[in-house]
Amino acid sequence: MARRRVQTFLLILICSLLGLYGCKSPASEGREWRFALEEIKGGVQDAYAMRFKALIEERSQSEITVSVYPYGTLGTSDQITELVNNGAVHFAMASPGHLGKIIPEVQVFLLHFLLSDDDNINRQIYRELQKMPVFKTLYAEKGLEFLAFYPEGWMAWTTQQPVRRPEDFAGMKLRVMTSSLLLAAYQNYGASPIAMPYSEIYSALQLKMIDGQVNPVFAIEEMSFYEVTDYLIFPRQAQFIGSAVASQAFFERLPASEQQMVREVIAQVNDEIYDVQAEYNRERLEVIAERSDIQMIKLNDAERAAFAEAYQPVYDIYKNLAGERGAALLADVQALVARMQAAQS
Repeated sequence: MARRRVQTFLLILICSLLGLYGCKSPASEGREWRFALEEIKGGVQDAYAMRFKALIEERSQSEITVSVYPYGTLGTSDQITELVNNGAVHFAMASPGHLGKIIPEVQVFLLHFLLSDDDNINRQIYRELQKMPVFKTLYAEKGLEFLAFYPEGWMAWTTQQPVRRPEDFAGMKLRVMTSSLLLAAYQNYGASPIAMPYSEIYSALQLKMIDGQVNPVFAIEEMSFYEVTDYLIFPRQAQFIGSAVASQAFFERLPASEQQMVREVIAQVNDEIYDVQAEYNRERLEVIAERSDIQMIKLNDAERAAFAEAYQPVYDIYKNLAGERGAALLADVQALVARMQAAQS
């Protein structure tokens, strides 16, 4: 913990030296907005941030510029969130897998078999999630301004051995994000999950330190994980859900007109990104197929049902981690999903 605090302090110091951090008036501070990502350039988050940048600069008639910092530029995902909280960065992506350590309730979006199998229904679900006031409250308690949730694609497994049932995970060292809920999920499947930074996955696979990992297809392609694994497995157990946040102190100092501009731009980007991420994942899957002989496995309904059954205890783990508010949030999301599915039937 002490080491991480020192690393974060050094990052803030570096930001200060680069002119990214300091005591400026709201008017001057707003002329350049910094946006940090949890992924490298070329991914869904990059597409999101670059579209945000283009729209903000267009609507402000270039009075405001947006600088985008891909993963690794300003530290790990956890450090990026701290930098936003400290005001060193104005906007950032903060996925529930990492943010869940400080806002345990948002780990509801890490739960498997929660959303619909129908992507059109999920699109409606995401729109409704934006309207739930609980998220603004949860994020505000940690100095963050909640802006949006958005999908980055279905999570897939790349492994050294085929996996069609929970028993196939026995003894498998699988990399997951730094979330106790994700660790519990894959322990229930029978794996030996390991949390490690995104940037270390490829070398860990290559050196046989781990036997597999879980990510959306576009990330598997852009990080070349398919080069060092033999199987690409589609369980459709969960989507990777990102969240866009701002520094609350920074956002509240903005003029009302600029706050409104941000929310309008976020709403537009959120609507567009759904199609963008679907296209990214489709195109990247084609690239993987062309460049490798990795074997692809799509779990059937019976196979998915076996994983869903093994996963059930994790819902109670989530409730224990997230407390009463988390349990209430889970019930609300489940009710929303049921309502949306019924409306489409």
